Amino acid sequence: MQPTIGRIVHYRLSAYDADAINKRREDWKATCRENGTPQTGHVAHVGNDAREGDYYPAMVVRNFGGATVNLQVQLDGTDTFWATSRAEGDQPGTWTWPPRAE
Repeated sequence: MQPTIGRIVHYRLSAYDADAINKRREDWKATCRENGTPQTGHVAHVGNDAREGDYYPAMVVRNFGGATVNLQVQLDGTDTFWATSRAEGDQPGTWTWPPRAE
């Protein structure tokens, strides 16, 4: 089945993804410590630590033909992660269709 815009898939974080997410969250904490919590105009990057291999739901926002897509990943926190040009698979850094419930 070809992924279409708006479909929900499962995305498996790579080590690079997890490091990038955790760095944004650490940077947010440092900014708040130094300057106080911004009141408006900022996205708070707060949530549980991300780890390689973690699965998250993601919406397909662009399909390049076939199984390569851009995804907006819904993290366990206040922020999201853009996963660009990702292929279907079962390794970290790839997406898969959610399993069907019985």
